[in-house]
Amino acid sequence: MTGRTITRAQLSDAVYQEVGLSRNESADLVEAVLAEITTSLAAGDAVKISSFGSFYVREKGRRMGRNPKTGEEVPILPRRVLVFRPSHVLKGRISTSLVNQPRTET
Repeated sequence: MTGRTITRAQLSDAVYQEVGLSRNESADLVEAVLAEITTSLAAGDAVKISSFGSFYVREKGRRMGRNPKTGEEVPILPRRVLVFRPSHVLKGRISTSLVNQPRTET
C-alpha cells in the first residue's frame, strides 16, 4: 500500500484534464461538489454516489465505556458519526486491483 492521499488540487487537475474546463473552473467545481456533500451530511441527509458508495450520518447513543488503564467505568456521550459504505462496483474494482498486483515479501 502506498499511503498516497488525493488532494483537492489533484481532483481539480483531474477535472481539468478530463472535462476541459479552465483550472479555476475545475477548482470551483470540485469545491462546489465537496461543499454540497458537506452541507447535506451536516443536515443529516445521506449522500449516494452511483458506482462509488454512500455516506451517511449515524446517531450513536449514550453508553458506558471503560478506561483501559484504570478499569474505571466512564460514560460515553451520544454523538453523530460519519459512515461510508462502498458500492459493490467499488468493492469489485478494489478486489480486482489487489488480485492483479504482484505480492511483496515483508
